[in-house]
Amino acid sequence: MVSIGDHVPDVQVMTMTADGLQRVQTGALLGSGRVVLFAVPGAFTPVCSDFHLPGFVLRADDLKAKGVDTIACVSVNDPFVMGAWGKAEGTNGDIIMLADPDAAFTNAMGMDTDASEFGLGARSQRYAAILQDGRINKLLVEERFVDHSVSTADAVLAEL
Repeated sequence: MVSIGDHVPDVQVMTMTADGLQRVQTGALLGSGRVVLFAVPGAFTPVCSDFHLPGFVLRADDLKAKGVDTIACVSVNDPFVMGAWGKAEGTNGDIIMLADPDAAFTNAMGMDTDASEFGLGARSQRYAAILQDGRINKLLVEERFVDHSVSTADAVLAEL
């Protein structure tokens, strides 16, 4: 697992833009300025859709007011699902929705987990990270990925 002070892994992920599917390197996307990155086990899943992502949507302006340049959400899903989920949740470009379809970024972060008992298979743990110029300054990892108290938008705001 990555630690405080480590650089965020540089791995190719995908996102949907107005022009369609775009491949991006996490090192470039997350490597400049103050970044809040949060990870969820799955798009359209109950805790992720009812609490985690909506909290960041509601608090995006507050995060930016505290000096956050980029807010990104990553999940082990395909880019079409992440694009549709962002649209359904009203991220409106405030949150970059990153698809990690083969879990390469999640594995490089050391945040992979087996969610087979919930029918999800290999997924990401639920966490949030505060990055500065690509270095991890804070890492807020939920004990169980069904929990949602440690890595919420409010918890991140308290750390800024």
